[in-house]
Amino acid sequence: MTTTNTSPLALHATALLRISLGVMVLAHGLLKVSVFTLPGTVSYFESLGLPGVLAYLTIAAEVGGGLALLLGLYTRWVSLALVPVLLGAASVHLGNGWLFSNPGGGWEFPIFWTIALVVQAGLGGGSAVVSRKFA
Repeated sequence: MTTTNTSPLALHATALLRISLGVMVLAHGLLKVSVFTLPGTVSYFESLGLPGVLAYLTIAAEVGGGLALLLGLYTRWVSLALVPVLLGAASVHLGNGWLFSNPGGGWEFPIFWTIALVVQAGLGGGSAVVSRKFA
């Protein structure tokens, strides 16, 4: 958001959303590496009938995308690029019902997260970005 009529409060609120999403995305990527481990994550993806390489691509998207959102780099594009990752997560949880507290997790959290990423893409980076040129 770089228009001259955008209030500082709106810019800061947009940055708060971006930073929150960045922390969440990064945390999920690091969880796959440090807790579930790379082989464990690959095995899980394969147990779902997905190619193992998709696990590596998902981790790269989450770690790289999370860092980019935290820094405010290419916020609109990164937010949109993460949408398929979240839609994939929602599809995995679809059969478990709506609530994420259901056994195996439900689909409401990944869908809400997807919507928040689309909103972020519409808003841009907000304040506190590393460079306006790459925001």
